[in-house]
Amino acid sequence: MPNTAPRSDCPVARSLSVLGDRWSLLVIRDMMLFGKRTFNEFLESEEKIPTNTLATRLKQLEEAGLISKRAYQDNPPRFQYELTDAGAALAPVLRAFRDWCRDHYESTGNAASDRMSG
Repeated sequence: MPNTAPRSDCPVARSLSVLGDRWSLLVIRDMMLFGKRTFNEFLESEEKIPTNTLATRLKQLEEAGLISKRAYQDNPPRFQYELTDAGAALAPVLRAFRDWCRDHYESTGNAASDRMSG
């Protein structure tokens, strides 16, 4: 979680302080559904996240305890990211977003989230 005080003790507000931007859940989705683990793999996503935004989101997700990173190369330094148990526990949240969209908006075709079980 970012190093700022939460807006309130409301669980929805606290969740939004971690995941309420336009990119964080997409990074989690890419890890969960596509097995993406490296910075360059995240950059290949169809949503085209800017590099500076991706770097910030990865750091924030790590600080929030949703992902972890480990070095896989020293020169230049490169990292691989993994979902933590807390990050993996977001699977039902992503399914809920998928189902809500299907119920209230026209079909988006074979979206990535169709791969999620449930």
